[in-house]
Amino acid sequence: MDEHSTPFSSRPPTIEDEWSQTPLVPAATVAGRALAIVIAIMTFLAALTAGFAFVLADASREWRGAVGVEMTIQVTPRAARDIDADSAKAASIAAGFPGVAEARAFTRQESEELLAPWLGAGLDLSQLPTPRMIVVRRDPQKKLDEIGLRAALDAAVPNASLDDHGAWMQRLDTMAQVVVGAAVAIFVLVMIAMALAVGFATRGAMAGNREIIEALHFVGAADSFIARQFQFHFLRLGLRGGAAGGGAALLLFLLLGFLSRQWTTSAGGEQAEALFGSFSLGWGGIVAIAAISVTVALIAGLMSRIIVFRALGEFYDVKD
Repeated sequence: MDEHSTPFSSRPPTIEDEWSQTPLVPAATVAGRALAIVIAIMTFLAALTAGFAFVLADASREWRGAVGVEMTIQVTPRAARDIDADSAKAASIAAGFPGVAEARAFTRQESEELLAPWLGAGLDLSQLPTPRMIVVRRDPQKKLDEIGLRAALDAAVPNASLDDHGAWMQRLDTMAQVVVGAAVAIFVLVMIAMALAVGFATRGAMAGNREIIEALHFVGAADSFIARQFQFHFLRLGLRGGAAGGGAALLLFLLLGFLSRQWTTSAGGEQAEALFGSFSLGWGGIVAIAAISVTVALIAGLMSRIIVFRALGEFYDVKD
């Protein structure tokens, strides 16, 4: 009895059965290793971009949360008005307003210290009309009527202005959208470049095995069988390269997170943490990088299958 037949079937073995255990495209070749390296590099770049997009998006949410919980009231000096009394009155109005948890007025010295980074330290600002700042913290359990608070301040302290940091919130939203959009654009470009590389590699592999492909087609092998051989070959290369690139990106973020925790005590580390957070991807970022690695492999296999069918159609003008 033939090794491909069974007691319950008398179907004779086909050419596809004979080749089922023998790959049409050799698994270990110089071109295959080179393509796996290219796929790994492209996956690493795509995963790195996606990871930084997650990190910056998380940092943006933290910035918006920190900015959105506070407002400021600026009391400017005016002739024939006591700025200290106006500042205390504005702070009292804000503190007693529904939806406000706390309102603290800065002293003159504290207000002058706020100007030091721009005007320089050690200057005598006593003769300058330094405005007073009042920090207003929202109550997260209550809704704040900002329009009503503005009206109350305008009526009692006309030289006081309320800033809800709306412009900063809008800029942060725009920045987050730009980062996400740039990450998507880079990912699409990387996928296009990888698809082109796989397409050229598939064409090269078919040219190198042209005689075998023609012989298989001549003895009755279906186009789907030939395409499947190439698809599985490039799918394996895609999985290998995608796993290497995605794993390298994850290791890099783990290293950056470790280094950021070590540098937290330094001034530069504090600034980096304020801008980017702790470089922690979270489960969302990890899943995204894993999805990118799998997507890269699937695109490699699918692109190879499409190229093979198109090439076979050109060779034989046959549709499977």
